[in-house]
Amino acid sequence: MTPVTSHDDARALLAEFPVVDGHNDLPWALREQVRYDLDARDIAVDQGAHLHTDIPRLRAGGVGAQFWSVYVRTDEPDPVAATLEQIDCVRQLLARHPRDLAPALTAADLEAAREQGRIASLMGAEGGHSIACSLGTLRGLHALGVRYLTLTHNDNVPWADSATDEPGVGGLSAFGREVVREMNRLGMLVDLSHVAATTMRDALDTTSAPVIFSHSSARAVCDHPRNIPDDVLERLPANGGVAMVTFVPKFVLQAAVEWTAEADANMRAHGFHPLDTTPEAMKVHRAFEERRPRPVATAATVADHLDHMREVAGVDHIGIGGDYDGTAFTPDGLNDVSGYPNLIAELLRRGWSKTDLAKLTWQNAVRVLGAAEDVARDLQTTRAPSHARIEDLDG
Repeated sequence: MTPVTSHDDARALLAEFPVVDGHNDLPWALREQVRYDLDARDIAVDQGAHLHTDIPRLRAGGVGAQFWSVYVRTDEPDPVAATLEQIDCVRQLLARHPRDLAPALTAADLEAAREQGRIASLMGAEGGHSIACSLGTLRGLHALGVRYLTLTHNDNVPWADSATDEPGVGGLSAFGREVVREMNRLGMLVDLSHVAATTMRDALDTTSAPVIFSHSSARAVCDHPRNIPDDVLERLPANGGVAMVTFVPKFVLQAAVEWTAEADANMRAHGFHPLDTTPEAMKVHRAFEERRPRPVATAATVADHLDHMREVAGVDHIGIGGDYDGTAFTPDGLNDVSGYPNLIAELLRRGWSKTDLAKLTWQNAVRVLGAAEDVARDLQTTRAPSHARIEDLDG
């Protein structure tokens, strides 16, 4: 009899406990590449020449739930309107592909979609600039289906410090703490990817609900400010939250950190934003890579982060957030959304149990979403919507 391979075991596990992925930038890629012309990028068929993501590869990768990022850049002149356009893109995708994509708002919706064999589709807004310092706008995004807010992107907002900007308010301001409390009341997950370590700690001190890191890895394994320090990982068991490992090479492979700094400078020198993944920008990237070969991460590189995060935070507090279609480069073996079985196979080879892997892929994320709903249900009996203004709280 031929022995069952780890890849067979991985696919079998994902058939029962599919991946809840914390962050995918497909809506942004559709905005940048085709200005939301969904016929030009029909994700019902393979889009491997243009995108990391389409339905056939989501199916092949064992994805059962996806948080679609409704990200807009921090220099967007009207970030609220642009975020609404991103939300509209997700809604159009759901309307076009009802057999495969299931609208989801709650933990129960995730479980229902799994039973139906559909991919539960949620939304997360990436960056506090999307609410324009307005708690009413925050509530509006929640009403439209957004279920997490990443407090910052790469730049500070007036009320929270980013990991990749100079310190502004020293973590969270008074208004920033009010944003967290209002998110708790709504049942919107507080996402601490992209934020400074000071902001992470302030948010954990403030929140009454579990937090998430929708796409971040371990700073002890790769020393990049986008990653999570061990003292913060150590606080997740008490908080109940989940840190979802990302696949972005410059966040998981130390050698890629220095290379990326050079590549980003090259992009700026040619008039492109470092995060630009349009064909013209990618030509510049590829030319640089020919001159200066990039260090290559693998599924094993990501597994090293998960080994460490499990040791520090515990297996109940880790998950997966690939950041597909939000990065120019991906690890070997995790080239697109079909690659999750390769990561699960690597973890099986390292001795991870099926019980632990079920928590990593599905159960932890579903639990956290449900816990946020429970906290909100209680808070709404005692707390009215906040109408605080930044100028009142922060002066």
